Amino acid sequence: MHSFHLKTSCNSTRAGELHTGHGVVSTPAFMPVGSQGTVKTLIPEEVEGMGFSMLLANTYHLYLRPGLEVMRRMGGLHRFMAWKGAILTDSGGYQVFSLAPLCRISEEGVTFRSHIDGSQHFLTPELAIEAQEVIGADVIMALDVCSAYGDSPEQVEQAMARTHRWADRCRKAKKRDDQLLFAIAQGGFSPDLRRQSATYLAGQDFDGYAIGGLSVGEPKEMTLALLEETLAFLPAGKPRYLMGVGSPEDLVEGVARGVDLFDCALPTRVARNGALFTWDGRRNIRNAAFRQMERPVAPGCNCYVCRTYSAAYLHHLFKCEELLAYRLATIHNLTFISDLMARMRSAILDNSFEDFRKDFLDRYQPTNEQTRFEQKQRWLKRAKSKPVVRPQ
Repeated sequence: MHSFHLKTSCNSTRAGELHTGHGVVSTPAFMPVGSQGTVKTLIPEEVEGMGFSMLLANTYHLYLRPGLEVMRRMGGLHRFMAWKGAILTDSGGYQVFSLAPLCRISEEGVTFRSHIDGSQHFLTPELAIEAQEVIGADVIMALDVCSAYGDSPEQVEQAMARTHRWADRCRKAKKRDDQLLFAIAQGGFSPDLRRQSATYLAGQDFDGYAIGGLSVGEPKEMTLALLEETLAFLPAGKPRYLMGVGSPEDLVEGVARGVDLFDCALPTRVARNGALFTWDGRRNIRNAAFRQMERPVAPGCNCYVCRTYSAAYLHHLFKCEELLAYRLATIHNLTFISDLMARMRSAILDNSFEDFRKDFLDRYQPTNEQTRFEQKQRWLKRAKSKPVVRPQ
């Protein structure tokens, strides 16, 4: 039986349990990203061994490859990828808007071309639900319309209103009673629209609520302010999921404001680029400072990598572009994130979260905000270079 139970809450922080058909997920929880049915470089037993009980997979990618017919034949994604824990699937809307070389939005749905072979597809709210039911995720998402940083107020309001209508269609299309359906609150960067979206969707009694359209290029202060604005109008007794956020400092700040679930490819993506998390901040293992370092990159870390290898060995692997480098860095970063989430949950349960948060933020040096913002803007500029036809 699917349900969500809050074990404790103090100020805004919450610790709970999300009960699914594939086990209990203790919250706050981070979901490693396995968009195409795999957490890159790892096998499921390793991910489970790090302490993760829920993964994210992506409907857009699995719809295109291997396709819904294969998913049906293989009995769903759990069996296909041999993962015993819970799975949440994104509806695929974000990928349609960010990856497809051409997409045309109408009230009925989105026409898009595959980024793989250019084939044309038509994604509707009903098809998004059908695909996720075939995939067999424990938590499925309503199809939403994504606003971009810099869209006009009129575009943002139109996207929000359409997101609400599509959420209603998704709920009506849902047939399986063993899956939780989350709606996605939108509203761009307008506090008023954020309040409107959260209030409307909360009144429709979905199984849970996601906060979408944040951390897409806006300044971090704006992200946190709009997150607070949205959470204030979502029901306390339902799980809250902040989409696409995964840097350690952002996880701490999200938990401080009452978020239960997170996902992001950042921990695994930066690992493959040689950026390793430590309690003092990220470290670029490619730097010459690590060339002869006998100790592990993060002394005191109990992950397999830090127990077994020196920083010099990891530096060597990355310099030689050995495949093992990406695997070991991924193991380290995901273990760090799992440990961070476990420490936050323990601090909430023993009412010491504010002390934990202060100690963490005093020590951890995040990536330079201006550098992060400029990198995100360059990424958005590249994404916007494809033609997107918006509704009139």
